Amino acid sequence: MSYRPAAGLLALFVVAAFGLSSCQSDRSAAPTANRAALPTMERVALNANACWFKSGDATFKPYRLAPELNSFSGRPRILAVPRNSPESRPALVVQAEGNPAKLDAFGPLMDGESGKRIRHDVLKWAGGNKGC
Repeated sequence: MSYRPAAGLLALFVVAAFGLSSCQSDRSAAPTANRAALPTMERVALNANACWFKSGDATFKPYRLAPELNSFSGRPRILAVPRNSPESRPALVVQAEGNPAKLDAFGPLMDGESGKRIRHDVLKWAGGNKGC
């Protein structure tokens, strides 16, 4: 039987690495965003307001945000309504229900390129990411 120094060093390294990892404290994972409907829609509403409505985004310039987060139906939602006619039919409805939240978005703004962008933004914000 021949002794191979490289194999011995590898075995020593594996044992040392295992020993060091067992001494480290158990680190808990980063907190995740609450996935229930209301907190999800709160995140979406805050980011939509900042990124779509207050930023002067051309797609949303003719509209204003109408949040309806306190919903007795269990479906908190946000609406994009005409800026000068808030009682009119919304151009966009984004709503959630359940835990984890099931999101739905519909209305004329969901057509074409704006719909792709809205879908991407809403999913990003619902997942806990911030920013435009």
